[in-house]
Amino acid sequence: MLEPDGPAVPRVPGRRLLETGVGARTAAFGVKEWGILGAIALIWGSSFLLMEIGLRAFQPTVIATARIGLGAAALALIPAARRPVDREDLPRVILLGLTYMGIPLMLFPIAQQWIDSSVAGMLNAGMPLTTAAWAAALLRRLPGRNQAIGLLVGFGGIVAISWPELHGSEATALGTALIVIAVVMYGLATNIAVPLQQRYGALPVLLRSQLAALAVVAPFGLAGLEASTWKWESALAILPLGVLGTGLAFVLMVTLAGRVGGPRSSVTSYFTPLVAIALGVVVLGEEVGLPALVGTALILVGAWLATRRET
Repeated sequence: MLEPDGPAVPRVPGRRLLETGVGARTAAFGVKEWGILGAIALIWGSSFLLMEIGLRAFQPTVIATARIGLGAAALALIPAARRPVDREDLPRVILLGLTYMGIPLMLFPIAQQWIDSSVAGMLNAGMPLTTAAWAAALLRRLPGRNQAIGLLVGFGGIVAISWPELHGSEATALGTALIVIAVVMYGLATNIAVPLQQRYGALPVLLRSQLAALAVVAPFGLAGLEASTWKWESALAILPLGVLGTGLAFVLMVTLAGRVGGPRSSVTSYFTPLVAIALGVVVLGEEVGLPALVGTALILVGAWLATRRET
């Protein structure tokens, strides 16, 4: 599953830095694709709870540095992740690390000084839309009708789920702009990952990308240590957040992008809030209102449309 899908994409001298490609599989999602999507949703959906526990002791920059460092360390233990990557592709791999992890993981905690988490979560769920926009620009073609409708319906579900919390929320233009920048970067990174995964597999690409991201966030993480404290529960929460949330989940995400293309793989971000809601009900005893149920239905319909066969 973590190897390149289909024939390797040839390396052409003088390629553009910003490039993407179509997925190796244009058919509707099968068991394998839905399995990968479900695993990503479970891991990233539970990350909100783990981050909440981690923030009880550590500064956001410390958590970002630790999770990237743990993810890279976990990948480095796998021999396949140490396979070589052509020198010509290293700038693209570095750009992937900066736009997928390094810069967005710094922008989110900064932005949430001025913007509510509910607003940040809804804006973050716009990733499939930015991914589709980048794909259209780089491939110079619009997405299929079913795919476009599915992405819009799914985002409508996210709005329905977030609507009760949006009332009375406090948000500033600066905080909103920072989240939007991060989401635009996510969309670009998902597209960049497609041809890289098809050439080398996800593991070698992600190991080098995470090392590049770590070089960016480490100085901020070290600066945040002074304002942090030590709690075992917080430290233990960061462990799966890094190994699974930043290590395994990103590998699965890049693998899915190589298989089905950037826009269809980004549908995973619609399912993350559903997992977070389920954990809130089971672990925290929270109640689910009608808007959340309506939103869940819209997300499922949108995901079904977006993952149909490409036309």
